[in-house]
Amino acid sequence: MAGEIEAIRGAVARLCQRFPGEYWRALDRERAYPTDFVRAMTEAGYLSVLIPEEYGGSGLGIEAAAAVLEEIHKSGGNGAACHAQMYLMGTVLRHGSPAQKKTWLPAIASGALRLQAFAVTEPTSGSDTLGLKTMARRDGDRYLVTGQKVFTSRAEHSDLMLLLARTSPRGEGSARTAGLSVLLVDLREAVGNGLEIRPLRTMINHATTEIFMDGLAVPAANLIGEEGLGFRYVLDGMNAERILIAAECLGDARWFIDKAASYAKERVVFGRPIGQNQGVQFPIAESFAATEAATLMVEKACRLFDSGEPCGTEANLAKLLASEASWKAGDMCLQVHGGFGFAEEFDVERKFRETRLYRTAPISTNLILSYIAEHVLGLPRSY
Repeated sequence: MAGEIEAIRGAVARLCQRFPGEYWRALDRERAYPTDFVRAMTEAGYLSVLIPEEYGGSGLGIEAAAAVLEEIHKSGGNGAACHAQMYLMGTVLRHGSPAQKKTWLPAIASGALRLQAFAVTEPTSGSDTLGLKTMARRDGDRYLVTGQKVFTSRAEHSDLMLLLARTSPRGEGSARTAGLSVLLVDLREAVGNGLEIRPLRTMINHATTEIFMDGLAVPAANLIGEEGLGFRYVLDGMNAERILIAAECLGDARWFIDKAASYAKERVVFGRPIGQNQGVQFPIAESFAATEAATLMVEKACRLFDSGEPCGTEANLAKLLASEASWKAGDMCLQVHGGFGFAEEFDVERKFRETRLYRTAPISTNLILSYIAEHVLGLPRSY
């Protein structure tokens, strides 16, 4: 397996050479979607690595998916348009009906359909998923959905979208998490028919949007799993999401370290390369150490996930350690470059902005620390 993973890394790295810094810089400037890159990744089969072979995918584990994303970021690119397609299909794969799997998964694997959007967060609830208010009311053979979502990335560039909505009011049912359901929305039919997408410009190029739904009709056949168990399905996919995001952070950190070390060797000030100064050397070395340590946790989380063992703690730790390592490496790289770090042509400021996201999303550092405190250390629940 190690040889196969290295082969994947090499192939992805070669593909990414076709999309250098200039490509990503231009997209960032215009806030444009990386259509050509996503097409190339799809055609090469990298976005379907986690889809079983019977549905047209590669049937590989999350270790392979993590390697793909890490290499994208290590090359100076960004895998935001790719990672969601990798893990969102898991909700359909694990909880969808045989008919849903047969209908959607082969088309996703081939690239005929894109599933890159997941509408969860709402303006009034934020990270409090149980507090969301979007309602999906059963009406015969359909659900009528009314509500609003925010920070739903790539909705404008997806054919399909997973939607988490209430199918019963909060408080009904015995479980605190009851009443939420997952629906698969066909955006090709929904936009303009009860669903509106509005771009939300942010400091990073993630094609972020707000979504407004007013009487949106979704076929009851598009309910994933059982009604009312949606929160459980969302949690089920979070370990994969956190592991894959952690892998992206490792790639970012390695890019920052390589970029800083190369510049420190070449940049001469006061008659000597700045990399000769310990004040420059030590932060680079510290970032390298932190990244290597985070790598071990990501690898452990991948092994547990692929073997079907519980990995909630490891997935959270991997995301925490990797996102902190990439952020500190980014800050270090910017400082090493001095004024040139703020110049677009060096790509440092772009990557600096991009990697900062992962201390906040898809789950904040503080929520991970709360998880560790409660579920690992046995401390009282803080929220």
